[in-house]
Amino acid sequence: MKTFVNFLLLVVFLIPSTVLLAQNEEGDDDMEYTGPKEGDENMYVNDIVEKRLTVENRAVSYEPIREADIAWEKRMWRVIETREKMNLPFRYPGMPLFNVFKQILENGDIVAFEDEEFKQPLSFEDIDKKLNRIDTTVVYDPETYEEKIVVVKNEIDWSTIMSYRISEIWFFDEEASMLRCQIMGIAPIHVLQDDEGGYSLPYPLFWIHYKSSRDALAKYRVFNDNNDMAPMTWTDLFDSRFFSSYIIKRSNVLDERVINLFDPNDERTPINALLESEKIKQELFNFEHDLWEY
Repeated sequence: MKTFVNFLLLVVFLIPSTVLLAQNEEGDDDMEYTGPKEGDENMYVNDIVEKRLTVENRAVSYEPIREADIAWEKRMWRVIETREKMNLPFRYPGMPLFNVFKQILENGDIVAFEDEEFKQPLSFEDIDKKLNRIDTTVVYDPETYEEKIVVVKNEIDWSTIMSYRISEIWFFDEEASMLRCQIMGIAPIHVLQDDEGGYSLPYPLFWIHYKSSRDALAKYRVFNDNNDMAPMTWTDLFDSRFFSSYIIKRSNVLDERVINLFDPNDERTPINALLESEKIKQELFNFEHDLWEY
């Protein structure tokens, strides 16, 4: 009797399991393929998922500031040397900052200016002339055995942009009781090479008004050496000041640069100018600390 009861219980437990297994097998046969289908634009995405958080990103607006709340301000100019280790993302071959500027200029998302005062906007034709250099070259024609002069357009290579110039204003906000900084403009610095191999003095190709370009720059990712998924954008980088730079000028009565304070014939002038830049940084640091009592 006991054996019969055990057998009956075993049958009772096995029957539901068999039914469920059959249902799963039938369900597997009827299951539809939900992955990317032929012709789907996401079928060949070279990533785990399509990254859209940055593409659809918008910059956070600055906090409104009244003129009456600005008790002190000082304008400064800096240079970002892209060959420094911290600034290597500016030279990331996948999408360097110079190519970002070119793309958003071609899309009409921002306006470029000739001067750092943002009073002389550049047309698309003017920008094209700055980004492309017209040269002539001699080509040998194998059919007529003659030499021909051909006009070619050489586009500026992003790798030749070694530095960027930044115009910024440091100010003390009485409402927030803190020292703040806002970037006014950014300019890629180019060095022109002539036919004889000589180089010109570094000069800004154009100026970008940063505050009006923050939304456009917020849609482009910055390469992060520690995490490819980190959604840092160019707006995040500049707002958080995640770069290394040195001061070349601060507002003064003679409108002189730091390097003009020293003898141009002295071989120690570049080092002295860099030390003066660090001195200005330290003065700014001390000014902020002197505002408080500890």
